[in-house]
Formats: sequence, C-alpha cells, structure tokens
Amino acid sequence: MKLHGNGVVAQSGGPTAVINNSVYGVIREWQKTDGLGTLYGGLHGIKGILQEDFINLSAQQSSVIDGLRYTPGAALGSCRHKLKEEEFPKLLQIFKKRNIRFFFYVGGNDSMDTADKVHRLAMKENYDLKVIGVPKTIDNDLPFTDHCPGYGSAAKYVATTVMETGIDLKDLLTSNRVTILEAMGRNTGWLAAAAALAKRDEDDVPHLIYLPEKPFIRDRFLADVDHCYRKLGHVYVVVSEGVMDEKGGYLFAENTRDAFGHVRLGGIADSLKSLVEQELKLKVRCNVLGTTQRAAMHYASRTDADEAYMVGREAVRLAAQDMSGMMVTLVREDAREYLSTPGCVELRRVANVEKKVPLDWITESGNFVTSQFLDYARPLIEGEIHVPTKNGLPDYVRLRLGEVKAKVS
Repeated sequence: MKLHGNGVVAQSGGPTAVINNSVYGVIREWQKTDGLGTLYGGLHGIKGILQEDFINLSAQQSSVIDGLRYTPGAALGSCRHKLKEEEFPKLLQIFKKRNIRFFFYVGGNDSMDTADKVHRLAMKENYDLKVIGVPKTIDNDLPFTDHCPGYGSAAKYVATTVMETGIDLKDLLTSNRVTILEAMGRNTGWLAAAAALAKRDEDDVPHLIYLPEKPFIRDRFLADVDHCYRKLGHVYVVVSEGVMDEKGGYLFAENTRDAFGHVRLGGIADSLKSLVEQELKLKVRCNVLGTTQRAAMHYASRTDADEAYMVGREAVRLAAQDMSGMMVTLVREDAREYLSTPGCVELRRVANVEKKVPLDWITESGNFVTSQFLDYARPLIEGEIHVPTKNGLPDYVRLRLGEVKAKVS
C-alpha cells in the first residue's frame, strides 16, 4: 500500500436485504489491512458526508458489526442526493479536514455516478483519494457485472410470494379470479422476470409476465388474460412498474420526479385492474409489494448475502492496491457448479448506464421469459440466512449512532 489515511463508507439509494453485508465486508477487510487509519461511516450517504455527519465504525461493538450480516435496511442510513457543482469544494474540504483518503460508496446507477464525480474531482484538485464503488440494487441493472448484490434476495422473495399467493388464488373459489402483482423495476424487468422461478408445471403461476424491455400492447394483454382465464379459470399476472407503451412512454407514472430527475413510478397494477374489470368483466385483486421486495432479510438468499460481503471486501483490496475510480463486479465462472469471483470496471463506464433483460430471454409473445433467464437466475436465490430471533421475531441490530458520532469542532 502506497497511501495512508482514513476512510469512509456510505450507502445510497434504495436499500436491499443484504446491503449491510457489503458494509460488513468493508469493515472487516479494513481491519485486516495494515497502515490504515480510522474508518468512518457516512450517515445518509453523500448528503450526510456534506453535513459532516459521521460515526467512527471502529468504536462499534464487534457483535453489532457481526449483526450487520443478517440485518436489512441501510444501517448507515441512505439518501437520494445528486451532487451539485457548488458542493464539490465543500466535499473536498471535508475529506482534507479528516484526512480521508479512501471513499467506498455502496449503491446503484446514480450512486456510481456520484462516486465517479468524486473520483474526477479528486483528480482535478490533485488530492490523492481512492474511490471505489460497491454495487447494490434489486433492479439488477448495473452493467459490466453478471448480476448485482441485492437482486438474488429480492428475486427469491418475489418468486416465493407469487408461489404462495398463487396457491391462494387457485384454491379459494371466489369471484376474484385474476391477480395482478406489481414488481419494482424502473426501466428493466429483472425483478418481475424472477417471478417465473415460481413456475414448476405448465399451469402453475405466474401465467403472464410483462417487462419494460418489450412494448406493452393493450389489446394483446387483454387477449392474453382472456385466453388464460378461459383455459384455467384463473389468471396470475406479474407486471413491472416500468412497463412502456409502443412509443417508449411509461404506461403509468406520477407527475413528480426524484432528486436525479427520474419519474416516480407505481400504480400500474391498479391501472391494469381497472382495464381488465372494465373490458373483460373479471374481478381483479392487486398485490403491490412495495419496499417488502428489498427488505425481506427473513428469506434472503445465502448466495446473495455472501456475494454482497465479497464485493465489500474486494473494494478495500482494490483501494489497497492503489486503484481508484473503479466499481467492483461479479464474474460468473464457466464451471459445472455456480461460482462467482470479484472483478472490477471503471466507474465512468457504469455511471448512468442500465443493463436490460436480453430480448432473446423474453418470449416472442412478450408475455413471459425463456429458459435462458431461468438458468441465469436460479443460482442467485440459493441458500438461506439464519436470522436470530427474540420473542418470536427477528433480532436485528442497530449501529450505535448517538454515542459514537465523530463530529469535528
């Protein structure tokens, strides 16, 4: 290692069930590397760093740090904050003030853009700072990595929920014979596609899946639902929140935008419910999972958790090798049994780029996925996490924030 100094790790964007495993990986690898100083946690991402809201992670109890491996949410707090030009000088001043020479940012597309901007700022100002992006997103849309930590657990939860509610739909004879489940996914359908993992026999749920990668055609959708209902007497539909029409516009979106200018989505299931009930005269029930898709540590994937830890650990190793401006990736090895190893890619190649579901992984009819997708996704949901319980509920941990805040006078 050529560089000595302190480090900061922070989280950004929507949490995943296993995002804290990446922070755990950063902490434990930092502790094993000689010549490094204090590792801070930046509370609520880059926004908290700008407010000098830090905690000293070295002052946390080891048992609490270990507990991050089975605790969902963003233990350090998260944010959606787009760096403004006028904030750059303040950010660099704070890094210099604390002698922060290593910056690890755990997040998705927008977070990698932020990390890239920090890297380029340090280079422009000739400040020796190692910036490494740590991937996470349930949307699985980061490029140059086989998949993203966080996706496997969310996929497992969605597939299981579809399987269980599908049994409920089939076995209970009521007037509600159509179920529409809305999955997250702004411009990509990876999470909605994961529902296909629930299907074991031809007539099993889900029957129809619609992704943003293929245009959603209203009349074709109604024909699909009608055909399934006439054949089976019930229909289970999974739809991504970001499905688009033939002109490339969202089928349903709010009139508001987030800090990065993204249109806020949600509500497609209710919209399609009204359509089916009006046109086909069938009663429809909606399942909108919301944040449960990214918070369900109680049924997370062991593979996913282990890989989230691995990319956090690899981030410190890359920085210790004098590398900067990189994001850790996962590389799927060409082996008989599933195996992934860490790699890396330049942040500038990742920032603001989305990886979509390959079109040849979607059926020609546009209402389901092929066996190629299933082969890709199955290994990512394998294994379970043992979550300690107390009084019958998960015994999750919380970092001690108030007692160890590291304010600088």
